[in-house]
Amino acid sequence: MFEEEQVKQNPYASGLDKNKANYVPLSPLSFLERSAYVYPKRVSVIHGDRVFTWADTYRRCRQLASALKQRGIGTGDTVAAMLPNVPAMCEVHFGVPMSGAVLNTLNTRLDAEAIAFMLEHGEAKVLLTDPEFYPVVNKALTLLKGDKPLVIDVLDPLFESTKCLGSVEYEDFIAGGDPEFVWALPEDEWDAICLNYTSGTTGNPKGVVYHHRGAYLNAASNIISWGMPPHTVYLWTLPMFHCNGWCFPWTMAANAGTNVCLRRVDPTLIFEAIRKYKVTHMCGAPIVYGMLINAPAALRDGIDWQVNGLIAGAAPPLAIIEGAAKTGFNLTHVYGLTETYGPAAVCAKQEGWDQLPLEEQAVVNGRQGVPYHMQQGITVLDPVSMQPVPWDGETMGEIFFRGNLTMKGYLKNPKATEESFAGGWFHTGDLAVMQADGYVKIKDRSKDVIISGGENISSLEVEDVLYKHPAVITAAVVAKPDPKWGEVPCAFVELREGATVTPEEMIDYCRQHLARFKVPKAVIFGVVPKTSTGKIQKFILRQQMNSQAAIE
Repeated sequence: MFEEEQVKQNPYASGLDKNKANYVPLSPLSFLERSAYVYPKRVSVIHGDRVFTWADTYRRCRQLASALKQRGIGTGDTVAAMLPNVPAMCEVHFGVPMSGAVLNTLNTRLDAEAIAFMLEHGEAKVLLTDPEFYPVVNKALTLLKGDKPLVIDVLDPLFESTKCLGSVEYEDFIAGGDPEFVWALPEDEWDAICLNYTSGTTGNPKGVVYHHRGAYLNAASNIISWGMPPHTVYLWTLPMFHCNGWCFPWTMAANAGTNVCLRRVDPTLIFEAIRKYKVTHMCGAPIVYGMLINAPAALRDGIDWQVNGLIAGAAPPLAIIEGAAKTGFNLTHVYGLTETYGPAAVCAKQEGWDQLPLEEQAVVNGRQGVPYHMQQGITVLDPVSMQPVPWDGETMGEIFFRGNLTMKGYLKNPKATEESFAGGWFHTGDLAVMQADGYVKIKDRSKDVIISGGENISSLEVEDVLYKHPAVITAAVVAKPDPKWGEVPCAFVELREGATVTPEEMIDYCRQHLARFKVPKAVIFGVVPKTSTGKIQKFILRQQMNSQAAIE
């Protein structure tokens, strides 16, 4: 009787199962196949004089996958890429997972020690690299303790170089692959597609693992949450290594749009590309838009249409949002982390906001906002009780995410994974308030991460270097507001008795041990404030530097 009642209560519980006809694993690889099928002649990628169609890109990605398989690369293997925004960087986002392998895009701004750690921790079997990064890559390879990866040189006609670091060049490598290579979707959409490393806020960087499902959904969410029309012309000012370019290599395949590649961020080159290719969309950190706003007005001649821009990183200064509106950029603020596939929240614009005074528009548009369409939720909770904070714009709590746009976990780090998902939410470590309209607004960072030009800098990493200097007894690093970079590191240093060292000498010492963007821009000597138990009171230093002004 009980079993009969159960069946009556839920007639859908059995007999309606998954099969090949009604269930296919979600993967962004399907976007490329579709665009090549539906729009084979539409332009997919432009880089200087090189122009590819979606049929070309699909063929080249299959060749890459085939060539990797021929070298024994497959499921569970890692393929690393140390590349700028060039066509090959678009192609590895498809060709590598088509082979069954996992793509690890490396931050081209890191030092050799960090790159070596990532290659070793991720067990990279293959490394694709551009000549511009040979010095760093070569040093990183010498630091590896185990087997070294197969190195593939990716030569770029727009970067003159006669040197080769690897045993084969990219075009020769993929030429040996089958353009009709038969690839397959992952057996499980939960399978890993990419590996991205965090900034290493508490020691070594953590390896964030993305799955095919999340990459598929965020690629689609970018289109929906931003309102992108079909066949967008997208300019690559955002590094493709950063959270896989916020999933935009896959987004552009879904959109059947055009990727306009750009090796480096330069206002002259950006405005030239916008004008020449009729660019409609781009992404970047506040510093990128700041450069464009402050560029000579003559560079904008001939651009009589509005360019849509996503902006993230440190919460954009109001001056950036206001200045962008005056210079023809329609900015939308997004928020996320490496662990959330890049943007997973958006400051969704409401009717009437565009009628507000420009200063008020900047205020409402500068918030972290609401969930992306494909993210289940973003909220602000008390991190101890895990209860929601009042929507009063005053009570601070921690930002939490939940949904498909959240990482699979940290590679080889179950403890950190478990801690980050405690309570059924992903802990961001960012402190915020919930405003009366349900929009999230960041107020501080509990992780002490400095976001400079869109790049995360661990204050602990910089402090570790300072502490190694023989004259240093105490060191603390906090964010200092900067009109160009948003934030820069500022070091407070307490010297040993009798030590004599200048700020310039200390900065030079840091340059020898850190990537350039992580080096403190200012060093202040004196007694570093501490509690009675010896804990450094960073909040006092932040107040002294007015650090919070960089994110309010």
